[in-house]
Formats: sequence, structure tokens, C-alpha cells
Amino acid sequence: MNKDQVAGKIKEAAGEAQEHLGRAIGSKSQEAKGHATEMEGKIQKKVGDAEEAVDDAVDSIKKRI
Repeated sequence: MNKDQVAGKIKEAAGEAQEHLGRAIGSKSQEAKGHATEMEGKIQKKVGDAEEAVDDAVDSIKKRI
């Protein structure tokens, strides 16, 4: 697991919490901000997943050489 995966997951969880809080208090603004943060976190995690896949592929190629 790399830093983008970890940071993305944290951001995703924080955004989800903010979204639920916004929904609970009836604040569409907080709900929207939370949703945006959650999506940002999901994207960052996917970037981390891609980085890890590339690293794994490079390691696999190095082992063949």
C-alpha cells in the first residue's frame, strides 16, 4: 500500500462522514462538500492503485531479466 492509497482512503472516509453530517443537519452545502471530498479521495486511491500496479509490473519485468 502506498501513500496515495492511504491518503485517498482517509480523504474518502472524511468526505463520507462530512456528507452524512451535512445530511443529518440539513445542510446541502456540507453534504455537497463532503461528497466532493469523498470523490477526491476515491480518485487519489485509484491513482495509488495505478502506481502500485506499475511498480508491480516493473518488479515482475526486472525478475525476468
